[in-house]
Amino acid sequence: MFFITNRQFDTSKRGYEKFTKHPNAKGPNELQAIEITGVTTPKFKLLNDRLSVTEVKRLKNKFNLAIDENEAHYASLTVACRVFERARKECKNVLLYVHGYNNDIKDVYNTAREIERLYDVIVVTFTWPANGGGALSGTLSYLADKRDARASQDALNRCIDLVGKYHALLTLAARNKLIERASKKHLDNPTKQREYLSELIKRDCDLCISLLCHSMGNYVLKHALASSLAESRKLIFDNIILAAADTNNKNHSQWVEQLQVRHSVYITINENDYALSWSRRKPGEQQKARLGHYLKSLNADNAHYIDFTREKAVNNSHSYFDKKTVSQNKGALRFFKKVFSGEDVSPYLDYSAQNNTFRPK
Repeated sequence: MFFITNRQFDTSKRGYEKFTKHPNAKGPNELQAIEITGVTTPKFKLLNDRLSVTEVKRLKNKFNLAIDENEAHYASLTVACRVFERARKECKNVLLYVHGYNNDIKDVYNTAREIERLYDVIVVTFTWPANGGGALSGTLSYLADKRDARASQDALNRCIDLVGKYHALLTLAARNKLIERASKKHLDNPTKQREYLSELIKRDCDLCISLLCHSMGNYVLKHALASSLAESRKLIFDNIILAAADTNNKNHSQWVEQLQVRHSVYITINENDYALSWSRRKPGEQQKARLGHYLKSLNADNAHYIDFTREKAVNNSHSYFDKKTVSQNKGALRFFKKVFSGEDVSPYLDYSAQNNTFRPK
């Protein structure tokens, strides 16, 4: 598993403590790639930032990449190649996961692992310096995380830009090989070539990439969209899931409608969400209704609002894609499995015109 982070990574520490609660010393936009091995007692390895020419040549030849090995290439290329290779080998799709407020790195890691096991996807995590400290850590911790979230907006933009860049590069290289195979098999029949190419692409597992922002991870995305960089506005993801969003419901359509996807934007809501009810009691801006627990003014034209309120086993959960919930709710399990894999879930939703929401069947 790989984490992409703008946290300061301290190699002198042990275990989870390597991920500090502070932005990178070189600035909050500085990204590093961490490889995680092991499950019960995971080990964290910081990948070398700049790749050697030898390593770039190896990746170029192995994946048939249209790159210049004499130019500078970085750890993100290694991560992309290895994730792409695993996805094709295991026929799995990829989910970029942006966690929320109050998540220490152990929580983030355990959630990412659980999502992989439950939904049969490959998770790449963008982790920003949320403070952690427990559900009752207080207003100061909450506001500090909001400052770090705003400071992380361009780091998320850079991460999304890299996802899009390398997905396009690797997909093009893979398809060029398939086009060559199809052309050789049906030299004088373009129609047969196209049919065979479609068959090859399907057999080769055409890769989908989706984005999951949970809780205050949506706040990071909201501010990323407002940035002058705004790579987050590009068409990169098959689905975007805004789960239990800790952002204002008011005027949310202004930023949500900037999101581009191949399939759908899904906004999940639970009126009884204990964490969002708690965050709403914070002073100032946080008193406004949160997008993830308010069933009014749901008016973004590009979004599907999914109402999980009073669904079986959801109760007051803030993370109702977790095992505890979906093990008791087959509709929720199917919904998250499909949307995390970049699939269309509309046949499995019931629509309520009263408030423009859907419920999983």
